[in-house]
Amino acid sequence: MSKTPAKSDGRAAAGKPTGKVGAKAAASEPVAAPLPSDSASRFADRFAPAKPPARTYSDFDMDTVKPAVKHDPKLANAWKSKSGRELTEAELLAMPDEEYMNDKQLEFFRARLVGLKDDLLSNAGETTEHLREDTTIVPDPADRATIEEEHALELRTRDRERKLLKKISQSLARIESGEYGFCDETGEPIGLGRLLARPTATLSLEAQQRREMKQKMFGD
Repeated sequence: MSKTPAKSDGRAAAGKPTGKVGAKAAASEPVAAPLPSDSASRFADRFAPAKPPARTYSDFDMDTVKPAVKHDPKLANAWKSKSGRELTEAELLAMPDEEYMNDKQLEFFRARLVGLKDDLLSNAGETTEHLREDTTIVPDPADRATIEEEHALELRTRDRERKLLKKISQSLARIESGEYGFCDETGEPIGLGRLLARPTATLSLEAQQRREMKQKMFGD
């Protein structure tokens, strides 16, 4: 009796190499060589994980509510032995009410405003150097669009900071004229707490709230 030929294995029919033949075939397959390090994109550093953003200043930042510094009676006389620029916020707040906007308080806020101005000018210089980079040398249109969007955002930020620089200059002029620290509308003290949070303030908190309410009701 003749034997029925065995059915062929489907996997073998599919041409899958087995045994030594398969091992040789696998060994003969080309393996992709690693790219040389110098083939990396010259623009890769642009799209590396973002670094923490540089500190920027805006009216919103300066309006942010800060935790109140507690008055420490032990510091009530600390201001007498220090210059205005050496005072801490706690020592400033501990000063008697009758010393409001005396020479040392004015010196304190002058130093703070000048420091803020220097920071803004430094940031503006860094932005100018960054914006000088030519985005046309970036080959990928998507990458180029991303860089251009970042440039536009930086320009908007610097525009806000330019406006803040103007307010700082005006505040420094008010210190020289003796008007700093007093509300433009009422002539009342603006208050140390508000000036510490917003050194360029020209209105007391109450006057500012009234103005904002009028703007909401009647528009600018």
